Amino acid sequence: MVKLTELCSILASAALLAGCATQSVRPFDGAGELELVSAPGVDPSTVWSRGADGVVKVSGKPAGYIATRASYVNYRMHVEWRWPGQPGNAGVLLHVASGPKDGAWPLSLQVQTKHGFAGDILPMAGAGFAEPLTTAPGAYPAIKGHTGPDSERLVGEWNSADILARDGVIEVAINGVPQNRVSALKPAAGRIGFQLEGVPYELRNITITPID
Repeated sequence: MVKLTELCSILASAALLAGCATQSVRPFDGAGELELVSAPGVDPSTVWSRGADGVVKVSGKPAGYIATRASYVNYRMHVEWRWPGQPGNAGVLLHVASGPKDGAWPLSLQVQTKHGFAGDILPMAGAGFAEPLTTAPGAYPAIKGHTGPDSERLVGEWNSADILARDGVIEVAINGVPQNRVSALKPAAGRIGFQLEGVPYELRNITITPID
């Protein structure tokens, strides 16, 4: 028979573990959380730096991506970005997995933060989903365009992307406006990355929260 004190201890431990399982991760805050995958010989401090205010300055070079070391399946992600100067191209890579590559880009699903195209979803390097593309057959890159009216803010202002990944479905909202949804994801899990496409940009308030 389990004593009351033992039962309380077991329940407390279970609650602690449950709390740990849903704890949010801030990938740029912890040492060793991220790696520069595409150019491992490059000094990461020349690619990104985090200021005392929590803003991460990303140089955009060399071409490639930064990725979390951990993999995720079901989660909520919040990320804010802005173009401090000339706007350009970037994106959040979801479910980065081993497999084929398209130049510098890995097998993954990209949520575009490219200026003028925020909220588009791109199946990268052979990734896929059930919904039809909005680009013509054979077009490169393949894109499922965002479905709502453009909700990106003016250059220099902060934008936000809220991403829900659950049971093989991704939903994306840009600045609170639902913009895309895809299902039957391939791959359905993997690491999370941030693209480097030549133009400097800034990030802040990045959280990845695993969910049941």
